[in-house]
Amino acid sequence: MSTGDDHATAAPDEAATLRALRVHRPDLTDAYTAALPAARAAILDRLHGALWRENLVDRRRLGGPEPALFQHHGTAVLDGVPHHHPARLAAAALNSPNTARLVRELDNSVANLALALADPHPDRHPATLVDAEQAIADGHPLHPCCRTRIGMDTLDVLRYAPEHRPVVQLAVVDVDPARWRTGGTPRPPRLPVHPWQLPRAVATGLVTDTGRRVPAHPLMSLRTLAFADDPAVHLKTAVEVQMTSAVRTLSPAAVHNGPLASALVARLAQRTDGLNLLRETTAATVVDDHGDPQRTLGAVWREAPPPHATVLPLAALPGRPDLLTPDFFTRLVDLLLPPLLTLLDAGVALEAHGQNTLVQVDNGRPVRIHYRDLGGLHVHAGRLAAAGLQMPPLIGALPTGDEDALRTKLLAAAFSTVLAHLVAALGGDQRLWDHVAATVRAAANRHDAHVILRRDWPLKATTAMRLADDPLEDRWCTIPNPLA
Repeated sequence: MSTGDDHATAAPDEAATLRALRVHRPDLTDAYTAALPAARAAILDRLHGALWRENLVDRRRLGGPEPALFQHHGTAVLDGVPHHHPARLAAAALNSPNTARLVRELDNSVANLALALADPHPDRHPATLVDAEQAIADGHPLHPCCRTRIGMDTLDVLRYAPEHRPVVQLAVVDVDPARWRTGGTPRPPRLPVHPWQLPRAVATGLVTDTGRRVPAHPLMSLRTLAFADDPAVHLKTAVEVQMTSAVRTLSPAAVHNGPLASALVARLAQRTDGLNLLRETTAATVVDDHGDPQRTLGAVWREAPPPHATVLPLAALPGRPDLLTPDFFTRLVDLLLPPLLTLLDAGVALEAHGQNTLVQVDNGRPVRIHYRDLGGLHVHAGRLAAAGLQMPPLIGALPTGDEDALRTKLLAAAFSTVLAHLVAALGGDQRLWDHVAATVRAAANRHDAHVILRRDWPLKATTAMRLADDPLEDRWCTIPNPLA
């Protein structure tokens, strides 16, 4: 296992990953080597598209037409020279003080994606939610750093990443009751800690390892797990590992807001047909001698979907041609968009991307939407008041008085990413977008509908964020509106 300070440095590239496999997993070396070209191509496609969309390079240097979202090319041209490796393309194309950081992340993303492709899921049509989430090998469909695990070495990735299907032994630590802070349903001062985080947690001197271990299965997010012995509960943990754009600790705002936002969104969801919120029932953290919550010592307990239903994240659908048909898509749109637009009208914009949003399927038909993870939503007090609701005492970035920011949160996730990915997987049929447009006209308020139907759509500029001095500050680009 990595040592306590490795979270700042561990980022195995292709060669380092291969060396580790030769020693520890020689059974994967041939498959890993064979998977490298596909992994490079997949990350290259994401980076090439980002260079265009986010205006990171003079487009005359890239040549050719702008690459379409979610289409696969496997090569990119810069200054007339073909490139086949994303990290080498970034090094050649970008002149930023933070280019070296991005190059390192791209190298790590390629290595971990190849490792995922080398260790394929045994079931092409997984039945359980855990299996469905662990069958998703390639992560975020547009982020070039979709498989970064900065801080984990190769053995850590094999031990803890969902695509390798491990059983993770959560460690239970004792907390001094005077240091224990919770929201929502009270819990005793015992904190489940991810095993990668355990030595770092104990080193703070604020918690004590009880020696008790609880088996759990990592979900898409790696740091969020399903308890093996309690299928009704999922747990989000704090892990000092950078995955895609952020180190996945738990901010004081996330701990404070989760149960409060859950109560608000659950109440609004009752006004809709087909949306079920997976509430964050308890959030907990540990405070230091100054009373400051520790981002690295926290957890959020969340409701799980019904254990005996067939539920899968929307991110799984592009890889499920057995399910994803034009008829399935139109039924999904009918189920998904009216609740999201009803909540938007009332002042709550859910970040309904493919990881947070799940669909329940019965006899091959979508029948219910489940939504989880409230850390990324936006709430507008004025719209809430007009809907007869009061803004709860949320802190951090969740409250907003900006209606464009409110719409952007929903549009960038649900429209620019999820729906665009599904339409692309179905061949780009414009009739599918026509159905989306008709649903928006029927379900959105007049002003929201005008924006959604007429303006270019926002998309998070993830590569520009990785090049910024503050990589956590949201940056945006736009894509052409397929409904306009």
